[in-house]
Amino acid sequence: MGELNPLIHQPTRLRIMAALVSLEPNEKADFGFLRDLLELTDGNLSVHLQKLEEAGYVGIEKAFEGRRPKTWVSVTPEGHNAFSEHVDALAKIIYN
Repeated sequence: MGELNPLIHQPTRLRIMAALVSLEPNEKADFGFLRDLLELTDGNLSVHLQKLEEAGYVGIEKAFEGRRPKTWVSVTPEGHNAFSEHVDALAKIIYN
């Protein structure tokens, strides 16, 4: 049986990863969209994204649109694989 990924298993990070893997390939989510979707504070989302970024599971891009800063988040191939393996491990627990 595959192992649960302790980094992804944390409920908020699991929700973040689920939202990101549902995007089309090469699509990015706006920080504000993720924050509102998951009903998190800016600080809470930032901390969880930092942990996921350090693990190589998400990529974060910062840019300006006009004079406003924008942060875009996307899942990396490593993150996609880690999430898939985690979901497989959960399915084995549930269905076995």
